[in-house]
Amino acid sequence: MRRTDRLFEILQLFRGGRLLLGRDIAERLGVSLRTVYRDIETLVASGVPIEGERGVGYVLREPIFLPPMTLTLEELRALHFGVEVVRQTGDAELARAAEKLVGKIAAVLPSDRRASDPLKDLAVYASVAAAPREHLGVLRRAVAERQVLSITYRRLDDVRTERRIRPLQTEYWGRVWTCPAWCELRGGFRAFRVDRIEACVDTGDRFVPVAGQTYADYLATISLRDGGTQ
Repeated sequence: MRRTDRLFEILQLFRGGRLLLGRDIAERLGVSLRTVYRDIETLVASGVPIEGERGVGYVLREPIFLPPMTLTLEELRALHFGVEVVRQTGDAELARAAEKLVGKIAAVLPSDRRASDPLKDLAVYASVAAAPREHLGVLRRAVAERQVLSITYRRLDDVRTERRIRPLQTEYWGRVWTCPAWCELRGGFRAFRVDRIEACVDTGDRFVPVAGQTYADYLATISLRDGGTQ
């Protein structure tokens, strides 16, 4: 690994904001501890706000902002695929964010690759059969702001039910979006298909995560469940 690349990787490790030991950095980068100490001294001398000492550990005192990096062709292909999936399957807000991302990607490309759509002609194409996602934006905001929602839900047997739910996450499965939630009616976890939600309204109530009712708890129990009618 070139020294400039190694210095960049060290900065990336410090971005997590936690204390790092020199030996851990050396192991991650596959270099000697002496090399790590020398690289950190170089970064500090160049003005990077790293504090600490040998044998104790190092921490980044304040955030730093790195200049745009050059992307490899395979990284661009990965971005192309991701952007296209979001464009085709996300709600309006996510789709707009994907469009803006295209412009930001263009800013980091070499001049010979810049174009109105910098992701075209990358030998990657995504065409996704997206299910209706009318309420996806509301659900995503509810997850972020811990809103209790009132929904009208049409089950797989076409029975309509009214629910008060505490949305925990939104998940995309390649064909459908689902919203794992704590259902106040059932007193348990349920995963609602977004395309089967017929109405979705913020009740004005907010919820506080409760032990046994969080998304982590849902993930811990989902493997023990075999689905079933909502």
